[in-house]
Amino acid sequence: MNSTNGINDKRQRILKAAARVFSRKGFYKSTVAEIAKEAQVADGTIYLYFKNKDDILITLFEDEMATVIREMKQELSGLDTAEQKIRKFIEKHLALIDENRELAEVIQIELRQSHKFMKEYSGTKFRDYVNIISSIINEGQKNGEFNQDIIPGIAKIVLFGSLDELSNYWVLSKRKKYSLSLCAQITGDIFLSGIK
Repeated sequence: MNSTNGINDKRQRILKAAARVFSRKGFYKSTVAEIAKEAQVADGTIYLYFKNKDDILITLFEDEMATVIREMKQELSGLDTAEQKIRKFIEKHLALIDENRELAEVIQIELRQSHKFMKEYSGTKFRDYVNIISSIINEGQKNGEFNQDIIPGIAKIVLFGSLDELSNYWVLSKRKKYSLSLCAQITGDIFLSGIK
């Protein structure tokens, strides 16, 4: 194994440990020492990769978003219509919440409690992700599937806001009244009926 792989493995181990610790204890109550213990590394090792706890949280988000964007684009590439792509985007977004509960809790709840994140995050990966929605809407307008009067920039915020609120509700809810796959179907029906 070369040294680059060893560095990347340790960095990934720290990020995965941080997701577990943040999910279990909350961002503010978590310490770098607890993350190090969970990752089975010395406290000082954390600082070889990250400046502080906020940096770990932001990196966790950026890395996860890069993966999500790549997977989302791959899933959408095999579909023919803009309507299919909107439905797949909704389905995939909510499925990721369902499949990665610990990480979902960190992104949906803990991330918003980091003042550093809220003040300093440039939003590059987040913007790239949400722009997938507007590019699908543009495509649907060009091929006549969607209403020409719809403003893609507003529609993407409406859809992402809906998905974000559903995700928050699901993560925070003790009783899961609805499956996320049902939520995906209903959200797709409502959104698409509004933009067709």
